[in-house]
Amino acid sequence: MERDQELTGGLWIRFLSAPDIDALGLSSAEIVDAVEDAVLAHGEGRVVFEPRVHLVPDNGGAGHFNVLRGHLLPPDAGQGLSGIKVVGDFVDNYLRGLPSELGLLTLYDPGTGIPLSIMDATMITACRTGAMTAVGAKYLARPDSRVLGHVGARGTAFWNVVLLDEMFDLDEIRVTSRRPESREGFARRLAEVTDTPVRVTPTADEAFDGADILVEASRLTRPQPLLRTKAVGPGAFVVPYGTVSAVELDLLDVMDKVVVDDWREAQSGRFGALRPHVDSGRLSPQTLYAELGQIVAGRRPGRERPDERILLWHRGLSILDIAVGSLILGKAQDAGVGTMLRYR
Repeated sequence: MERDQELTGGLWIRFLSAPDIDALGLSSAEIVDAVEDAVLAHGEGRVVFEPRVHLVPDNGGAGHFNVLRGHLLPPDAGQGLSGIKVVGDFVDNYLRGLPSELGLLTLYDPGTGIPLSIMDATMITACRTGAMTAVGAKYLARPDSRVLGHVGARGTAFWNVVLLDEMFDLDEIRVTSRRPESREGFARRLAEVTDTPVRVTPTADEAFDGADILVEASRLTRPQPLLRTKAVGPGAFVVPYGTVSAVELDLLDVMDKVVVDDWREAQSGRFGALRPHVDSGRLSPQTLYAELGQIVAGRRPGRERPDERILLWHRGLSILDIAVGSLILGKAQDAGVGTMLRYR
């Protein structure tokens, strides 16, 4: 693999495949720190952010593409990094042995427009989503949370659970998903990396019953209430982010605080766990407590009482992809990892 300094003439782009990225050995702490820094930048206004747009092919409902765009500025006077990610959302990909969310991230020099890197963004999408759940929990969950209830076994689910397990002294992790083989396989994978007891439940109701942290990451094709309002007890931290709504309309009525990653993103597109709540006016500037960046930046308090019920809805910000992509690119440059492609 060629190092940058060995290349002469023309413009070159570093291509990073999934195996290339795996070889870099990113730690959980590095990923969470990169995501938290990006959320802080959002709260401090050091980003140029555009809500995602959707490309929905005429494919009989097989899936759609999300296009995410953004620019992330450093805390110093540097020019930062721009990026665009395209990620598919194809629920039945498991039938082909493929992840449901296959992504590609491109990074650019914002001063010249020169493309710097093309990289697989499948792992980036999964880990930055889990890291966002963890960052939210850091500021919004009870520090003494002991039971995690998780619905969904999609690619992001593993990172949700592992990062939360590292952050909290959990007594039990409960998992479920639509297909028995999926939830059993997910539990086996988790058991390989954690000593916390993992319990498979046949239903979402059992997974969420009495849980301190409730994460809904389902893969529905039509709305269905999996996370019921009655399951949310005092002090609970709730994270619904399925593509299609899996919560009841009155869920927000019991919440003391409702937090989103970005209010413009919450209003964009046809998908999202709280889309019916936005469309009906139940979630509005008047009922929204804060964006997470405002809390991380210290502009709004996070959890203030043990009994608060707090909800975080994160749809996925482009700046998180750019932050993790920048981390990967820097490590790859230092290690000489990747394939250099002649651009011009």
